[in-house]
Amino acid sequence: MKHPESDPRTIDGRKKINSPKYLEQEILLPAKGGYVFLSLIAALILNLLPLQDIVLLLRPDFVAITLLYWGINQPQRMSMSQAFCIGLLMDVGNTTLLGQHALAYCIIVYFAAVFHRRLRIFNLLQQAPQVGFILFVMQMIIFLIGLLSGSFFPGWYFFLASGTGALLWAPISFLLTRPLRLKSDPNAL
Repeated sequence: MKHPESDPRTIDGRKKINSPKYLEQEILLPAKGGYVFLSLIAALILNLLPLQDIVLLLRPDFVAITLLYWGINQPQRMSMSQAFCIGLLMDVGNTTLLGQHALAYCIIVYFAAVFHRRLRIFNLLQQAPQVGFILFVMQMIIFLIGLLSGSFFPGWYFFLASGTGALLWAPISFLLTRPLRLKSDPNAL
């Protein structure tokens, strides 16, 4: 029988953080600036698509999810100024108070910069509730700015989109990560 102290992956019977479970992260190619830009433009187009009824209520903020993805997985590619500029584009596209989305996007890029090392430890399914909470904070900021500016009360269903964003975190992350994966055979297409 193996004694817990004899296992090099444990300290006083507890697993060390550098055990293989925590170290098996996938090595990705660095993202090119054009790919990041195109993913943000595609997310902006998805956000500005005209939708109706329940689909509009459940549509997550694709730009926020994309900003979070790049802020968590490749923080050197995402800056507050980029988040601010795309936030201004969202405000103009939605004809909302100018700077509302810009402030919210800057805050989520800040959260992504602060927590990116912690979030990368978890797999995509474990990241989803944490991303959902960050999206909820972003929506709360937009909601409060709207109320302070005298906008109408949208109702509590406004916050359903953060839950949808958490559910879509894994597939969107998978799609954005796919081109960055190393090829198993460098000679293969």
